[in-house]
Amino acid sequence: MKLSLQYQESFEDRHHGQTDSAQADMLQTVGVSSINELIEQTVPEAIRLARPLDLPAPKTEMQFLADFRKLASQNKVFKSYLGTGYYDTFTPNVILRNILENPAWYTAYTPYQAEIAQGRLEALLNFQTMVSDLTGMDLANASLLDEATAAAEAMHMLYAMRPATKKSASTFFVSKHCHPQTIDLIFTRATPIGIKVLVGDHRTVDLTNGDIFGLLLQYPASNGDVFDYTDLIASAHELGITVAVAADLLALTLLTSPGEMGADVVVGSAQRFGVPMGYGGPHAAFFATRDAFKRQIPGRIIGVSVDAEGKPAMRMALQTREQHIRREKATSNICTAQVLLAVMAGSYAVYHGPQRLRAIAERVHGLTKVAATALRWSGCEVTTENYFDTITVKVGDVESLKKSARAAQINLRYYADDEHVGISFDETKTLADVTELLDIFGTKADLDAIADELEITWPERLIRTSEYLTHPVFNTHHTEHDMLRYLKSLEEKDLSLVHSMISLGSCTMKLNATAEMIPVTWPEFGKIHPFAPKDQTLGYQQLFSDLNAWLCEITGFAAMSLQPNSGAQGEYAGLMVIRAYHESRGDSHRNIALIPQSAHGTNPASAVMAGMKVVIVKCDERGNIDVADLRAKADQHSNDLACLMVTYPSTHGVFEESIKEICAIIHEHGGQVYMDGANMNAQVGLTSPATIGADVCHLNLHKTFCIPHGGGGPGMGPIGVAEQLVPFLPGHFTVNSQQPTVPAGNRNSQQLTAGQLPAAYGAVSAAPYGSASILTISYAYIAMMGGEGLTNATKQAILNANYIKARLEGHYETLYTGTNGRAAHEMIIDCRPFKQAAGIEVEDIAKRLMDYGFHAPTVSFPVAGTVMIEPTESESKAELDRFCEAMIAIRNEIREVETGEADRVSNVLKHAPHTATVALADDWNRPYSREKAVYPLPYVRARKFWPSVSRIDSAYGDRNLVCSCIPTDAYAEEVAEA
Repeated sequence: MKLSLQYQESFEDRHHGQTDSAQADMLQTVGVSSINELIEQTVPEAIRLARPLDLPAPKTEMQFLADFRKLASQNKVFKSYLGTGYYDTFTPNVILRNILENPAWYTAYTPYQAEIAQGRLEALLNFQTMVSDLTGMDLANASLLDEATAAAEAMHMLYAMRPATKKSASTFFVSKHCHPQTIDLIFTRATPIGIKVLVGDHRTVDLTNGDIFGLLLQYPASNGDVFDYTDLIASAHELGITVAVAADLLALTLLTSPGEMGADVVVGSAQRFGVPMGYGGPHAAFFATRDAFKRQIPGRIIGVSVDAEGKPAMRMALQTREQHIRREKATSNICTAQVLLAVMAGSYAVYHGPQRLRAIAERVHGLTKVAATALRWSGCEVTTENYFDTITVKVGDVESLKKSARAAQINLRYYADDEHVGISFDETKTLADVTELLDIFGTKADLDAIADELEITWPERLIRTSEYLTHPVFNTHHTEHDMLRYLKSLEEKDLSLVHSMISLGSCTMKLNATAEMIPVTWPEFGKIHPFAPKDQTLGYQQLFSDLNAWLCEITGFAAMSLQPNSGAQGEYAGLMVIRAYHESRGDSHRNIALIPQSAHGTNPASAVMAGMKVVIVKCDERGNIDVADLRAKADQHSNDLACLMVTYPSTHGVFEESIKEICAIIHEHGGQVYMDGANMNAQVGLTSPATIGADVCHLNLHKTFCIPHGGGGPGMGPIGVAEQLVPFLPGHFTVNSQQPTVPAGNRNSQQLTAGQLPAAYGAVSAAPYGSASILTISYAYIAMMGGEGLTNATKQAILNANYIKARLEGHYETLYTGTNGRAAHEMIIDCRPFKQAAGIEVEDIAKRLMDYGFHAPTVSFPVAGTVMIEPTESESKAELDRFCEAMIAIRNEIREVETGEADRVSNVLKHAPHTATVALADDWNRPYSREKAVYPLPYVRARKFWPSVSRIDSAYGDRNLVCSCIPTDAYAEEVAEA
C-alpha cells in the first residue's frame, strides 16, 4: 500500500457539521442536485457577488496558533500604573479555567429560557448582590458594556425621570474629575437628544442654575482625590437635581458607599475583580440605583420567583422594560450585557469574600501610601490629599521621567499640562514595584519604615463602617475545592452548546472553536491597558489592520470601525455616522428613520437615541417590506429623510428580491441605508451589504464571526461604511496620541449643545477599540477558514435551514419563504393554530423541548406565537435530525390534545419541563407516564439533560421583585416541605 504525505488538517472540515455523504442525503431531502443549485434558488441573482472573496489562504489550527504567537509577541506588556478605570488584576486560576476557558459557560445563550439557565442566573444574582452591597444601593442590574456607557445610561435615565420642577431642564453637569473616556462618551450620547453637557469643578458648580437636572461625579476621582459628596448630593436633591456617581468597587470595601452619601445612581466597572484589561475589554460594567427607579433601570435584571412546585427559581425580571418590547419608546437600546465577565467578577467576590477583598484593598491603599510618602520625603509634590489607589505628582522634567519609565518598561499617566503624572496601584503590585518606581523618580526611601507606620487617615465620614457581602455565598467557598465544586454545581444547571444545538433564529449560535479561543487568555493580549502607547501594541495594530481589511472585503465597504462593543452599540454608531454625514452637508433637519415592522427592537430604540424620529414601514403578507408603502413614506418625508434601517436577509428569514429597489428609493430621496448585520451569516461570500446598496452596517462578531455569546455577552458590533461616510466614523481621545493624556483642556469649561458634532463625532465605547481582546477570536476564524471556507459556511447554513424546513413539512407550516419556496439561513414556523385547536401556546413547546434536551428556538419574534429556527453551519446532520425528531414528537403530542387523547389542561406540554425531583416523587398523579415525561425518545435516555427547576412563574417574580441573593433557608424550607 502506497503512503501519501499530502494529508493536511483543514479547519473548515472541523467547523462545518456535515460530511460529503450527509450533505448528499440532505440535498436529496431538500430536492436539489447540488448545494449551488439551492443557492441559486435562494439568493437573488441580482445581488450575488461577481467574484469570490479575496482573502488569505486558510491556515491550519497549528499554523495559525504559531503565526499568531509571533503577532502577539509584537505587543509589549509594560507594568501599568495608568489607572483611569483599568487595572491589572489576578484572575484566580479556578475562575480562569472553570469559567473563562470553559465552553459550558462561554457557549451558553442569554437566559431567556430560565429553567435551563439557573446556574448563570445564580451567578448573575451574586454579581447584582455584590454591586448593590458595595455601592449601598437598593438594586443593581446584571451588567452593562463599560463604565462610560453605564454613565451615559445614567444620564439618559435621569433625564427621562426629571421631576415636574425640572421638566424643562436640559443640562447635565459632569465633574472634570471624571475619567476622560467617560466625559468623551457623555458628549457623544448627549448631543443627539438635546442634552447640554457642562463640564466643571463640582466644588464650585452653581446648583441654582435651573437648567441643571443631573450631576455625574467620580469616586474616587480620576486624579485620585477622594471627595465626600454627601453635602453636595443633599443640596442637589433640595433643588430637584438627581446625582449619579461613578465608583470603584474595590475602593468601596474601605470607603463610605455612594448610597450612604445619597446617590441616586452608581455606575462603574467590575474589571479589577479578576477580569484582564484586554486592551479595553470585555469587562462587566455595573448600574445600581434606588428602588424608585427599578422600572427604568437599563439592561437586564435577574430576579427571584418561584417555579410550579413552589421552589425558588431565578429569571430575568421586568422584561417589559426592554428595547425588544418598548422599541421606539425605550430609553435605552441595550440588547445584551457582559454576562461572562459579570460571572467572573461575581465569582471573584465569592472566592475572596468580604475579608479578603478588604485585605486586598488595604494592601493596594497601603502600597499607594508608601509610594506617596516616599515621594513626599524626597521633595516631590504629591497633589492628592485623600486617595485610595491613585496619586498625582507634580514633576519638573516630564520628558526625562518618560525616558526613565520607558527604560524600566513602566507606563505612567502623563497629563496634558506636561507637569503632572498619575500613578495608580493595583493588586498585582508589590513593595519591590514601589522601589522600582522610586528609582524612576531618582529617589530612594526606607520603605519598611514607612510601611510600619501605615494607617488609614481619611476623614471619619469617608471611612466605611457598614457591612457588605454578608450572604453565605460570599462567606463559604474560599478554598479551591469548595469553589471548584460550587462553580461545577452552577455549570451543571445550564444547557449550552456542549450539550446540544441551540437553534435560536437571528442569534447564530455556531461553533466557538477551541483554537479560536486559546489566544484570548495570552498575557500579550490580556495584560495591556487600553491607553498604552501604540508603539507597545504593534501586535494589536496589525490585528486591527488585517481584520479591517478582511471585513471590508467581506462587506464591500471602504472602512471599518472596531470600536462598538455590542451589536446595539454598532447600530447606534452607524446611525451617528449617518447623522454626522447629513449635518456636514447642511442637512441637519434630516431626522426621519424608516424602519420595517419586522425590525429588531434595537433598531427603533437606537434611532431614537441618535436623535431620529421613527416612521414604521409595513410588511406585506409574505413578510417582505411593502415597497409601495416604503415609496409613499419616502415621498412623504423626502426633505427630512435620514435613513432606512433594514435587516438582510429579512428577520423573516427571506432574501427579499426587491432589496436593490428598496435601497435605490432611499437614495433617491437623499437618505442613507443602514443594514442590520444580524443575519450576515447568510451573506458572507454570496452577497454583501455594499452589493445590495447599503451605506453602513454593523456586524455581530458574536454571531457570524464566532465570538461566543457567553450566556448573554460579551459581543462586538463593528461598523463598515461606504466611501462617503468614512470621515464620520467614531473617534476617541486616545487614538492619535502616543501617550495616554487627558484631552486638551479636558473640555472642563465646554458646553456642547445639540447639533455641534465634529466630523468624527466622538466615542461610542470607553476604549478606542472596544472589547479588543476578543477580536482575536474573529481574526482566528477568518484566518483559518479563508475566503472559500467562509463562503462554504454560508452555503451550508442555508442548506441546514432548508433541510430542517423540509423535515418539518407536514408537521409545521413555515410562515415565510422566498420566491422559489426557500428559506435563507433561518425560518419561522407557525405555532398559532395550536392555541385554538389544543390550547397549546408557543411557550409550552419551548418548555417541552427542554425535556428532549434542547434549548428552544427564538420564541415569538418577530411574529408572536411562532418560533424562529436557525441551525447554523456547524451542526451535523445527526444533530439536525435529533432536533427534527424532537419537534415532530412534540407535534404528535399536540395532536394527542387535539384528538382528546390527552387532557387539554393537564398534559405533558403544559407541565413541561419535568425535573428529576418531579419524576422521582412518590406521588405521580399526572395522566401520562413518568417515562413519557422525561424520556420521550430513545436518544434522550442516553444523553439526558435535567432541568433544575420546573416552569417558572415570571409574573409572581415581577410582582414580588427580589434582585439579590435570597436567604439559604428559603431553599431549605422547600426541601423540607418536599
